[in-house]
Amino acid sequence: MKTVVRRLSGHLARGLAMIWVVTTLSFVIIRNIPGDPVRGQYEKLIEQGMSPDAAERATAALYGFLPKGSLWSQYVDYLNGLLHGNLGQSLSTPGTGVATIIGSAAKWTILPVLGGTLLSFLLGVTLGVYAAIKRSGKLGDALAISGSLLHGIPQYVIGLLVVAVFSTLWPILPAGGPVDIDFAPGFNGPYIASLIQHATLPVLTYALASYGGWILAMKSSVATVLGDDFIMAAELRGMSRGILFRYIARNAILPLFTILALSLGLLFGGAIFIESIFNYPGLGLLLVNSIGARDYALMGGTFLVLTVAIVVANIAADLLYAVIDPRVRKGAEA
Repeated sequence: MKTVVRRLSGHLARGLAMIWVVTTLSFVIIRNIPGDPVRGQYEKLIEQGMSPDAAERATAALYGFLPKGSLWSQYVDYLNGLLHGNLGQSLSTPGTGVATIIGSAAKWTILPVLGGTLLSFLLGVTLGVYAAIKRSGKLGDALAISGSLLHGIPQYVIGLLVVAVFSTLWPILPAGGPVDIDFAPGFNGPYIASLIQHATLPVLTYALASYGGWILAMKSSVATVLGDDFIMAAELRGMSRGILFRYIARNAILPLFTILALSLGLLFGGAIFIESIFNYPGLGLLLVNSIGARDYALMGGTFLVLTVAIVVANIAADLLYAVIDPRVRKGAEA
């Protein structure tokens, strides 16, 4: 138990340090963008007839820190606002908090990313075992080549190819938007069916973008496990192929859990391109739009949320790896 607590404490400390670095960088970027948007907003409000005190409060509400005072005092105000859950207010959507906008967009990123990751993980891991076992045959070669090809294609190229095939050459699925506007939102068949149809291509793109990495990693891991003594002993005892397959897969899959967290981070980053291609209103498209609108409060808030999500995923994956693999626990205890 002490080992788990010590391990968790170390991960939390590193995660908080990383979040603090990104938070600081967001503040520095906002304060050093050419034209000083914070000072520009403050002066614009004064020109519109607002008193200096009122303009100061309005600018602080918008960006999360006061435009006056030393850089250090502004930084302290900024961190204090974040600790109280205040990410500021959106410049492109007046009167709406950044946290509210990010909360509305998060579900359109989390569900497709998790769906695509789960699909590619299950498919890549399963076929990776066969690719390693049949590596001297045509099936193994074909699976390895498919993984290598997809692993080398950028995510945005895969997205464009998916649109070209399933929305242009073979128009069976919609290419843009989260849902048809003809259906009333709610828990009803037509609306849910439209949601699934519009999410299919983004999920497929996420899955294809990470499939190659899974099958190649699993093939390499299985090839290593096949040389272990317990596999040779199981074969000598005449153990059935089904049981042997489960033994191989269970031991080979353990190192992939760390890669799983890294894959989530890469896919969240790839959401910027994929959501732009499919006009899907998630965090990636939100970040692109905030940059185009010079909405610095929204930009910084989105960066922060994506960083927190990636840090949490890495911590969870590493702790899960320690739980499911007794060798890691024994090594830590030693």
